[in-house]
Amino acid sequence: MSLSDLSGASPDPSRGNLTAGSPAAVALAEPERAVRPVWVTGVVLVNVGINAAFFGPLQVLLGQQAAAFSEADKEAILALVTGAGAAVSLVANPLFGAFSDRTTSRLGRRVPWVLFGAILGAAALIALAGAPNVAIMALLWCLVQAGCNGAYAAVTAAIPDRVPVVQRGTVGGLAAMGQTVGILIGAVIAAAVTGNFAAGYLFCAVALLAGVVLYFFKSDDVPLPAGARPPFSLAGFAKGFWISPVLYPDFAWAWLTRLLVNIGNHMVTLYLLFFLKDAVHLQETQGIAPEFGVLILTGLYAVMVMVTSVVGGRLSDRMGKRKPLVIISSVIIAAASLILAFAPNWTGALLGASVLGIGFGCYLAVDFALITQVLPTSLSRGKDLGVLNVANSLPQVLAPLIAFPFVTLWGGYVSLYVAAAVIGLLGAVFVVKIKGVD
Repeated sequence: MSLSDLSGASPDPSRGNLTAGSPAAVALAEPERAVRPVWVTGVVLVNVGINAAFFGPLQVLLGQQAAAFSEADKEAILALVTGAGAAVSLVANPLFGAFSDRTTSRLGRRVPWVLFGAILGAAALIALAGAPNVAIMALLWCLVQAGCNGAYAAVTAAIPDRVPVVQRGTVGGLAAMGQTVGILIGAVIAAAVTGNFAAGYLFCAVALLAGVVLYFFKSDDVPLPAGARPPFSLAGFAKGFWISPVLYPDFAWAWLTRLLVNIGNHMVTLYLLFFLKDAVHLQETQGIAPEFGVLILTGLYAVMVMVTSVVGGRLSDRMGKRKPLVIISSVIIAAASLILAFAPNWTGALLGASVLGIGFGCYLAVDFALITQVLPTSLSRGKDLGVLNVANSLPQVLAPLIAFPFVTLWGGYVSLYVAAAVIGLLGAVFVVKIKGVD
């Protein structure tokens, strides 16, 4: 692989010379054969590692580190650090996706970037443990986001590369299950180290690296011939990140609905540790440490997500329909926000986490299958999915900006969670605008 492998914009296949049976045609063909269980397992484990590295810090460790720097300013520090990292992910996800589209390594298009991203993310996590100030903390979290988003962009693009449409709900559900297991592992790590966030970062780094091993050896990634790349064009490469909503309206609506649902979800989870501490008063009312409360809620959420992601994904494959399940699951997610808003106690938190898991599990599986069916071209799946994944990352920037004034100025957690429900419901409404997928 060289820098020349990464240049240029991905062409439309209608303009290429993709002779049937040629190496380029094999690499870019719409998949028809069902993938092997070992391949699916490798993809699931990559998702486990990435999400352990993401959510252990996001749920607890970054909050603890922020409080260690300043208890009085912990919310502002956490919002700054997570917002900066999410801003990096806005660029990293589509950029690394485009790089993987263009890569002609003998290992394939996706594997090199999964490996590189995991190594970068793990190294930054280890360094984060010793960050001497908020500025370095933010910088290193940005590098974690860059590495993890690079790996995620590549492994996500591998699914439409290899998985036929009729199997994508099932595989998407299993990948979502892997994401949830990773979230749970991150929460377990954070709880197990009992406030030692430096040790927590180290264990998250180990989980990230371990997650890519099976995929590295069993990816079956098909190399892209060098001749399938268009000539270098910096302007063309940059222009390729704009996907016209006029030419591809289904893509645009899918992007917007995912953005809105994820903003609502991030608004719910961002201040969960502080919600349990300052609104539920978990230590005082139940004798449970807030960090352990996060673990309990994450466990409930994880169980529900693992069940509904697999069931929902398979159901959508059998139905041959995606939109009804996406709409229903979005409504359920909004209901979870309202439970937290109007029952700010431990019982309400347990119920809200369970309902959120039921809705989000189905949403993750079915919405992923839906978006793979609205991608513009097979030559640019990584880049196009990276652009769609901006709708996952941008809420990490927007949610803190939206949530912070609600928590501190506009009525606290009740108003925060009501606003999250309204935003999520808008996502459900706009799904009906997608015409090319049932």
